[in-house]
Amino acid sequence: MAVELPARECDVLVIGSGVGGLSAAVTAGLNGLDVQVIEKDRVFGGTTAFSGGVLWIPDNHLARQQGIDDSQAAARTYLQSEAGESFRPEVVDAFLKNGPEMLRFFEEKTRFRCNLYQYPDYHPDAPGGVMRGRSVVPEAFDIRELGDAMPRLRKPLRTITFMGMMFSSSNNDLKHFFNATRSLTSFAYVVKRLSRHLLEVARYGRGITANGGNAVVARLACSARDLGIPIHTGVAAKDLIVERGVVRGVEVELNGERVRLYARRGVVLASGGFARDESRLKKLYPHVRRGGIQLSPTPPGVDTGDGIAMAERIGARFDDSYANGAAWIPASKVQIGRQSYVFPHLVDRYKPGFIMINRHGVRFCNEADSYHDVGIAMIETCRDDNETFAWQICDRRALRKYGMGFAKPAPIPVSLYLKNGYLVEGKTLAELAQKMGVPTAAFEETVSRYNADARLGKDPQFGRGESAYNRYLGDATHQPNPCVAPIEQGPFYAVKLYMGDLGTFHGLKTDGEARVLDNQGLPIPGLYAAGNEMASMMGGSYPGAGITLGPAATFGYIAARSMAARGETAMQLDREAS
Repeated sequence: MAVELPARECDVLVIGSGVGGLSAAVTAGLNGLDVQVIEKDRVFGGTTAFSGGVLWIPDNHLARQQGIDDSQAAARTYLQSEAGESFRPEVVDAFLKNGPEMLRFFEEKTRFRCNLYQYPDYHPDAPGGVMRGRSVVPEAFDIRELGDAMPRLRKPLRTITFMGMMFSSSNNDLKHFFNATRSLTSFAYVVKRLSRHLLEVARYGRGITANGGNAVVARLACSARDLGIPIHTGVAAKDLIVERGVVRGVEVELNGERVRLYARRGVVLASGGFARDESRLKKLYPHVRRGGIQLSPTPPGVDTGDGIAMAERIGARFDDSYANGAAWIPASKVQIGRQSYVFPHLVDRYKPGFIMINRHGVRFCNEADSYHDVGIAMIETCRDDNETFAWQICDRRALRKYGMGFAKPAPIPVSLYLKNGYLVEGKTLAELAQKMGVPTAAFEETVSRYNADARLGKDPQFGRGESAYNRYLGDATHQPNPCVAPIEQGPFYAVKLYMGDLGTFHGLKTDGEARVLDNQGLPIPGLYAAGNEMASMMGGSYPGAGITLGPAATFGYIAARSMAARGETAMQLDREAS
């Protein structure tokens, strides 16, 4: 998989190297097609490499092996309940039918291996929701298997690593790090992992044991390597080539020149959506249009909407009809040296002893709900403000036990985060309110009201810790409520949270075969989409862990199988029909 110039013609051309693109490439290769992948960045993996690597695949074989009862019908009911008026039956049914098939196919034919994630749906009590079985995570992977392509694998998101070390998407893995100063078993676990990681960094310049999204990408990229499929980095797609109404390839920029690459069976757009397209964000997101910022931990310069724009120029339909156009998440800004980074608040919000307040100093949601639900609540509570933000609050006890955002728990010194302004500290609640710029009386009343119930392990105001999903990411050792504890041991701390996203939901309209549709609702011959390039089949909802990567992998698989089945006869019919 050494870097080489792309061939000028192949069967299938894939644009983008995240899970959607690599899934399409590997599936096409296993169906005997000549495939190549192009990626505009100098590294491959896209946003997938930054992610937790979870795939939401209902009714999968791993769940059945553990005796978990699920069905496509139940999952369909759940998705219909979650998506509401944005429910898309054809696309949903294609996903539910092909998702389990894709997972088994990859496990049997490629290096892709997964374990069941013991994770409830985000709304397990909704019709069709389940307590576990639909989310799967990749097994850890030794990236030395990539050979000379290893340096081109995108490194994990810096802010959610510790000294560059990746974590698996497992609550049990993180528990050892939270408990390292209180448990000899956890301390030994942490020492062993850190020692191994530091040895790897000394020898290879990075950790070699990939977890999460890095493992997803590495496993699929190795499978592509096994099939002789090249991943060309540093090749930017500029325009689709259309001949007689059929997409025949892509014009790319290579070494400063425009070059035409042709694809006999079709082109798959999988370059990641538009999370970094500022003009489109301002047009579509009212909180950005009002002057607020949108923080995205997606890789800079990657998810800039290039694939969507190319498709629109040839008549593709962009679907922006969803009430929520992205996978919202509260995020904080982290300054490391002269560089600014984004920290997505995935775990800390669930722990006991944390709450969130708005600019008026009052709580506005169940902070232990899913990041998407909390994001929706943030947008709503700030709907009349220029800036969309909130403050996350805790006391010293919670901070030293769990950390908050990028601020690590004990024994890492708090002074590191106070010095660079990441954390705000107040010896009293009144001092903290003054530093945050929120009304002191309202803030003190908010904390007092919360504490009165929290001492009993309750939160009657928002029901924090009442759902199975809340409790799963709480602290099971803290009873009676793993998500609730009073905030009363000063000094007190706050971190400012902004509106962020884990990727976009608006996208190109597609059908059940992953074919891109035009403005009349007809398939554009030779053009397919997967991942965040296509409009989310979830209808702007976020019903469970892995609802981005699961469908991305599935529709990459569907697109490749559709191209393999069509053959040259179908392509000729397309040309004649046009």
